[in-house]
Amino acid sequence: MSQASGGVTVIIPAYNEEKGLGVALPALTAAARERGWEIIVIDDGSTDGTASVAESHGARVIRHPDNKGYGAALKTGIRNASNDLVVMMDSDGQHDSSRIEELLSHMDRYDMAVGARWRMTGIRAPGKKILSIVANFLAGVKIPDLNSGLRAFRRDTIKSFLHFCPNSFSFTTTITLAYLREGYSIKYVPIEVERRVGRASTVKFFRDGYKTFLLIVRVIVLFNPLKVFMPVSLALFALGTIFTIYGIAVYGRAPNVGVLTILSSIILFFMGVLADQISALRRERRYD
Repeated sequence: MSQASGGVTVIIPAYNEEKGLGVALPALTAAARERGWEIIVIDDGSTDGTASVAESHGARVIRHPDNKGYGAALKTGIRNASNDLVVMMDSDGQHDSSRIEELLSHMDRYDMAVGARWRMTGIRAPGKKILSIVANFLAGVKIPDLNSGLRAFRRDTIKSFLHFCPNSFSFTTTITLAYLREGYSIKYVPIEVERRVGRASTVKFFRDGYKTFLLIVRVIVLFNPLKVFMPVSLALFALGTIFTIYGIAVYGRAPNVGVLTILSSIILFFMGVLADQISALRRERRYD
């Protein structure tokens, strides 16, 4: 049975987004009244009129006393949602609320539906492309949009991942990788986004790009450690073998650096095997 006609909570994290909400909320609240959706705006320590704008459009507002971060706001919204079916969208006017129905139409067959931006522009586009390539390799599947802020999911499913999700903007990246590695089905729906309204984005290219890269590695190690440990181990083994052969051929003995590199690769391999067994035991306890 389709869930698109009711039993839906729309979560919007907002930090100083009074202008963006003024654009995003009118069409959304009209659709929500017609379909019986709940709208929750999490005012993440804003210093402008974010809460007032949200309340004026009939949204339920939950306030953080200070700014905790994009991920923290989403966690608050998920924990306070009245319905099991949840949609999250950004507060800066980039997302078209009319696409929510399309996302919800896939929730009978999929565990998550994501509005995938088919074209990314701007200074951060190359960095996002590189991160996507790394994530695709580590996850073992093609991910059209790693960190889209427009997605639908079931509250009961996502709650099991909240404890290790970051409070930063990388929340969406973590959830995407966690769902994929745990075998959940994700439907990607192509969307276009509008230019953001209001304040400039607080995401910094180098600082947050580096954090996201580390986060991708961390999540994959959590669910599939050998995907990270094995390539590094093989690379070290190959490098150590080359050093050793070169030393024997030129100097008549195996150089220390070659032997140590080979030993490091072997140690790293068994660390990966141990981490993989720990990961498997953790998943078994979860499903018991």
